[in-house]
Amino acid sequence: MKIATYNVNGINGRLEILLRWLKQDVPDVVCLQELKTEASKFPIKEINKAGYEAIWHGQKGWNGVAILARDATPVVTRRGLPGAPDDSQSRYIEAVVHGILVGCLYLPNGNPVPGPKFDYKLSWFRRLHTYAAELLELEVPILLVGDFNVAPTDLDVYKPERWENDALFRPEVRMAYGKLVAQGWTDAIRHLHPDERIYTFWKYWRNSFERNAGLRIDHFLLSPSAALMLRSASVRREPRSWVHTSDHAPVMIELDLASGNAARM
Repeated sequence: MKIATYNVNGINGRLEILLRWLKQDVPDVVCLQELKTEASKFPIKEINKAGYEAIWHGQKGWNGVAILARDATPVVTRRGLPGAPDDSQSRYIEAVVHGILVGCLYLPNGNPVPGPKFDYKLSWFRRLHTYAAELLELEVPILLVGDFNVAPTDLDVYKPERWENDALFRPEVRMAYGKLVAQGWTDAIRHLHPDERIYTFWKYWRNSFERNAGLRIDHFLLSPSAALMLRSASVRREPRSWVHTSDHAPVMIELDLASGNAARM
């Protein structure tokens, strides 16, 4: 099964890009971030026409997450990250697809530093730590997928010295990501490509993509039982080169569901 994550940077404004990529790579499950549309304006008819069912958690103008599934219906289990009942930002949605629990997240950017946006990012991370630990107690394969807005190590950043004071690369944020992984999650890209410089995001300015001056901030974290199924992990760079595209590229993993079933027997 092919599972992908893609920060589309505005689903309605870049719907043609999304549909083109879905047709090209044909992922089975897709986690989308930064929809930038209220729930009522999610393009479900076009998504259905492309062969996908979907659930989504929208927000007017900002944020927003969705899970798409091909030839299956995602069964929603949660909208919103627990721990702050008054948090109105649409940054987390969760569903069961093909027996796998998929949590799609869009972690706050946090800039500028210092400031309330950075404080909110760290607070959101603490809530994620608590909930992720609870998820690991479940006896099912689990994926935490999406735009974490964290470049975990120097290997994940072009010219790290230029990002020292950015909220995507601050020591507090990298420590929070490391603490999350240490709960027992597997970072799919880094697990299969431990020493390779791989990026998922390139700013629009100064020919960043052409120079490969990017960051790795879109991640797949796999629970122990899901990690047993992992067969490949790659960044689908081509869509980032298309006209009027997102500043992120899709990231995709492949899971062997049969091996997971065998491991649970």
